[in-house]
Amino acid sequence: MSTPSLPPAVEQVSDAAARAADKSTVSEPVAEERGRTANVVILAGIVGFTGIFALVRAGRSAAIDLALMVKLQRGSNPVFDRLMAIASWPGFPPQSRVIPPAIMATMWLARLRTEAIFQLLGWCTGALSSVLKGIMRRPRPAGVDLRVVTAPLGGSSFPSGHVITYVGTYGFLAYLAHTKLRRRAGRRPIVAGLLALLALVGPSRIYQGHHWPTDVTASYLLGTSYLIGLTSLYRRVKSRQRRDAGLPQA
Repeated sequence: MSTPSLPPAVEQVSDAAARAADKSTVSEPVAEERGRTANVVILAGIVGFTGIFALVRAGRSAAIDLALMVKLQRGSNPVFDRLMAIASWPGFPPQSRVIPPAIMATMWLARLRTEAIFQLLGWCTGALSSVLKGIMRRPRPAGVDLRVVTAPLGGSSFPSGHVITYVGTYGFLAYLAHTKLRRRAGRRPIVAGLLALLALVGPSRIYQGHHWPTDVTASYLLGTSYLIGLTSLYRRVKSRQRRDAGLPQA
């Protein structure tokens, strides 16, 4: 049975996107060589997350969490308030359910099919967060000494769904941009913007009163641990694809 062809209009869009992707991306061997250096930075997450998880589970982090949160929330600045709100915005629905699928759809149309699948796996950190929230069931911050910004919050406090999902989703997107985009002038601002988003989302969750500091720290550590596994698997898959196609290895 022959595979049904795409409608002509969709085929034309896909061809144009594929040509644009081919012009703006480097060869797979170059992409893999760049990617190897990125993974070294994120190897330390597993042990750190396990330690914080045990600390929170035993109820031994409450005092330091409260002290740090009160200190971080001290004072207020309209510009900083706005910056923190912007950093958290992509992680709230409905945009949190629209932006990642839009990224994956763009990759798929550009015929970056493997990248789109792995981008989906990066987004799956949200499911991992939900499982851990169900295990920990930690109450969210509350109290007269704390400022809590009204927002559509769900689930328990540990871990931070925003942080872990950002690291998995936008962290992998930054990895792809760093390893695959050909032009440095375009690659650098994209990667810098994504890394800035990752750096700001954690403080924003504490500043807005939605998470304890240990929630955020553990989420960064777990997210990077997931990311290292994902990028390593991605490199192996791409290497096998090149080998099967008879292309030179990195």
